[in-house]
Amino acid sequence: MTPGFPYSTTRPLFGQVAIVTGASRGIGRSIAISLARAGAYVVVNYRQSKAAADDVVAQIHQMGSRAIAVQADVTEPADVDSLVAAAAELGVPRILVNNAGIGSSQLLMDTTLEEWESLMKSNLTAPFLCAKAVLPHMVRAEYGRIINISSIWGLSGGSFEVAYSASKGGLIAFTKALAKEVARSGITVNAVAPGAIETDMLWNLSPEEKRELAEETPVGRLGHPDDVAHAVLFLASPSASYVTGQVISPNGGLVT
Repeated sequence: MTPGFPYSTTRPLFGQVAIVTGASRGIGRSIAISLARAGAYVVVNYRQSKAAADDVVAQIHQMGSRAIAVQADVTEPADVDSLVAAAAELGVPRILVNNAGIGSSQLLMDTTLEEWESLMKSNLTAPFLCAKAVLPHMVRAEYGRIINISSIWGLSGGSFEVAYSASKGGLIAFTKALAKEVARSGITVNAVAPGAIETDMLWNLSPEEKRELAEETPVGRLGHPDDVAHAVLFLASPSASYVTGQVISPNGGLVT
C-alpha cells in the first residue's frame, strides 16, 4: 500500500515524517539530509549535540523541507515516548531509522559486564524501544518503513569486537523476525550493514591503520556516510515495498 502523499520521482518521500536517531553527526546526519532531500519531514534526534542537531535542521530548512531537533536518550523508554510524541509536530511517523549506537574494540577477556550491557542497551534495546513506539502509528496507517543500522561485523563477526558484533548481529535477527511479524500491515523492516565508514566510529584507528584498511577494501577506499544514506533512502522509498527482512551491506567488497 502506498502512502497518501503526493509522489514524484524527484521527491518520492514528500510529506512523510521520518525519525532518525543519532542524527546530529556522521551517518545519521547524512541519512537525515538524504531523506529530507527526497521530501521527507525529519525528526533529528540527538542525545547531547544540540548545536550539531540544530545545524542539520537548518540545512534541511534551506532545502525547503521541514525538520525539528529532539533531544532524547533512546535507551530510555520515557525519552523514546517523548521523541515519538514530538514527531506529531510534523505529522504521523512513517519512517524510522534506528541509527544511534556505540562501538567498542577490545578483547572479550577485557570486556566488563557493564560494557557488554551498555552495548546491548544502545545497539539492540534502543531499536526495540523505538520500533515498539512507532509501530502503532504505522499499523493504523497500514504503511511504514523501519530501517536498522547494523554493521558488517553483525554479519561476519569482528575480532576484538565480540560484544559489538553480538549486538549488531542481534539487530539483524531482530530485523528479520519483525519483518515477518508486520509485513501484512504494509510495513517493511530492513537493515543496512555498513563496512568501514569514515566517521568517529573509527576513532581507535591511526591514519596508517585507516590507509591499510582502505587498501584491504576491494574498491580501494573507506566508505562515506553518504554511501550508507543512499541505501537507507532506497529502503525508505515506496519503490522498496517488496523488500523486507533483508540486509544491504555497503562495504566496498570487504565482506561478501
